[in-house]
Amino acid sequence: MGDLSRDMTSLALPTGAQLPSELTREDDLREAFCQVMDAYGFDGYVVMNVPGKETRALSEVIVMTNWSKRFLRAYDSACIMQGSPVIERLRRSTVPFTYDARIDNCSRDDGKTTAATELFEREGLSRGLYIPVHDVNGHRGAIGFGGSRAPVTAQEMSELTFLAGYLFGRLCEIGSRRGRKAGLLSRREIECLNWAAAGKTTTEMARILDLSEYTVNHYLSRATRKLDSVNRVQTIAKALRAGLIN
Repeated sequence: MGDLSRDMTSLALPTGAQLPSELTREDDLREAFCQVMDAYGFDGYVVMNVPGKETRALSEVIVMTNWSKRFLRAYDSACIMQGSPVIERLRRSTVPFTYDARIDNCSRDDGKTTAATELFEREGLSRGLYIPVHDVNGHRGAIGFGGSRAPVTAQEMSELTFLAGYLFGRLCEIGSRRGRKAGLLSRREIECLNWAAAGKTTTEMARILDLSEYTVNHYLSRATRKLDSVNRVQTIAKALRAGLIN
């Protein structure tokens, strides 16, 4: 699959648009997922790691999405993930499946059927599908598309499964390159990122590390370049995902 995708120049969508093969940055992938979403009449997409039983917040496992922060905060604060039939199915399933928030949430036994259903309907994500995916190391993820359109057809399911696998493969390649670059971060660069993630200002970091503000900014700028980021916030996010800081 990976070798085949590298030989392709583009992938056609139902709208006649094409996905380019040159997807080398996370921003490229975000745009591609939005293209697929729009082409098939969905309103939202999500790329996530399959949550373990101990995971309590959906926001902890999301890799990429256009879902609103308001929706995610409401979902997590209401503890909707615990008892979710969709999440349970993702933990067991290796094949794509469709979902309907009103129908699926009827099987909940935690008293949150109405809250969960209304939350997804307010966000315009009442129906859609999830496609289990995995990387070369066997790490399990899932890609979901949701909206209020009619249920997908068998043909659409097949096309979306292929596109999801293709895009996830690209995302893994970018992550692999990022991981290799992450290994080049120095101890000082990691220290500065840790303090930046903790909300410290440059002045505070300089005082804590007994460095000049210029030197702190220098380390942070080098880390930003190495992680192929555009600003400090994105650098911190990438470092967190790569496990460099916590």
